[in-house]
Amino acid sequence: MSRRSSTASRRRRSGARRTGSPGALAVGARVLHLDTFSGIAGNMFLGALIDLGLPTRELERGLAPLGLDFRLRVSRVRRGPLAARYVRVELPGAKRPRPHAGHDHEPSHGQRTHAHPHGRSFAEIRRLLSVAKLEAPVRERALAIFEALAAAEGHVHGVRPERVHFHEVGAVDAIVDVVGAAFGLARLGIERVSATPVALGGGSIDTEHGRLPVPAPATLELLRGLPSVPAHADFETVTPTGAAILRSVVDEFGPMPALTVERIGHGAGDARPSPLPNVLRAVLGRAGSLGRDRVVLLETNLDDLVPEHFDHVMERLFAAGALDVSLQHLQMKKNRPGFLVRALARPAERTLVARVLFAETSSLGIRITECERLVLPREERRVRIPQGAIRVKVVRGPEGGVEVSAEYDDCRRAALRSGAPLREVVRLAEAAARAELSKGK
Repeated sequence: MSRRSSTASRRRRSGARRTGSPGALAVGARVLHLDTFSGIAGNMFLGALIDLGLPTRELERGLAPLGLDFRLRVSRVRRGPLAARYVRVELPGAKRPRPHAGHDHEPSHGQRTHAHPHGRSFAEIRRLLSVAKLEAPVRERALAIFEALAAAEGHVHGVRPERVHFHEVGAVDAIVDVVGAAFGLARLGIERVSATPVALGGGSIDTEHGRLPVPAPATLELLRGLPSVPAHADFETVTPTGAAILRSVVDEFGPMPALTVERIGHGAGDARPSPLPNVLRAVLGRAGSLGRDRVVLLETNLDDLVPEHFDHVMERLFAAGALDVSLQHLQMKKNRPGFLVRALARPAERTLVARVLFAETSSLGIRITECERLVLPREERRVRIPQGAIRVKVVRGPEGGVEVSAEYDDCRRAALRSGAPLREVVRLAEAAARAELSKGK
C-alpha cells in the first residue's frame, strides 16, 4: 500500500481543505460541478442548490435550529438570457441595502456599510453553530467554511480569527448562506464537488475602511493556491463568503468531470451590465464507471540527494497535497549517478508542492506537465476483525469487477498490538470486506 493513505487521513483530521482523492467514488455517486464563469457569492451558491431541487421549505426547516429572526426570499429572475434563482435574506425592521455593482450579499468584515451598530464575532457565531441542533455533517461543514472566512479576515486585518467581527445584517446573511450551503449539499446527497477556475473581476470597491481593490483582500487571501481566470469586468465577481465556500467544499478544480448529467441549476447575483449573465451554473450528475480529472506532474533531476532524506521529502510532499511521489535512479551528465523525483498533484496545489521540492532538495528548476487522468471509482470501508478495525480500499473495474486492498498502516498497527502475523491480518481484513460486498452491505 502507498504511504499516501495514512498521510491523507492526517490531513483530513487536521482540517485540510481537500477531502478524499480524485476518482474515489463508487459508480453512481452524486457529483456537483460548479461553473464559476461569472464568479460566486454565498447567495448565488444557495440559489443554485435551490434551482437544482433543494426545496425552499425544507431549507427553512434546516435553518430553524439556528434560532435567528429572518425571512428567506427566493424569487425567479432573469440574468441576460438565463432564468435563475435569486436568494435574499430579510431581517425584521432592517432597511434593505441599496443594490451595488457586485453580488447581493457581502457578509465579510468591513465589506459593506450597514446602519446596524451591533454584530457578531466569529467566536459568537461558532458558539451559535455548536449549540444549534444541526446534523453533525452540516455543523462540521458550516464551521469549516466559517473558520476559513474568519482566518482570512483575521490575516488581512491583523487580528485573531476569534475577534473578526461581522456586522448584524452581514452576519445573518453569512450564517444563512453558509449553513444553507452545508445543509443543501447534505440534503442533495452530494459526495463530490468540482469547479472551474473562478473568474475574478477588477476595479475597486468602497468600504467602511475606504476604497479597496477588487478582489477584496479577504477574497484574495481565501483564493490563495486556487486557480482563477480574469473575468474582464471592473466589478466584484467573487465575495469572501463565495471564496470560503469554494475553498472548503471543492475537491478538485478543472473542466467538468465525466458524469451523467441529471439537473442543471442557476443561482443569480445582482442585475448588472456584464459581459456574461451574473449567475453561478451548477451541474448535478452521477459518476460513471471511469472518472476523469486533471493532474500535474512535477519532476526534477538531482545528483546530490541523500537517499535516507527521501523519506522526509516524501512526507512533506504528501502533507503539501501530493497524490503520489516516486523516486527513480538516473545516470546523469558526466556519468554522475542521480535521482528523478516525481510528484503528482492537483493543478490547484502545484505551487505548494513545488515549494516543498525547492525547500527540501537542491533543485534549481522543476518541470511541470498538466495532463488528463482516467481513474477507477473507489471507496473506503472499515471492517472489524479479531485484531481490530481495519480500513479497506474497494476498487471497481470498468467491467464491473471488484478488488479489495487492506490499509497497510492499519494492518501493521493491529499486527503489532495483537502479535498476529501481518499477512494474516491483511488476509482477514480483505476476506471480511469481500464478505460484506457479497452480502450487498
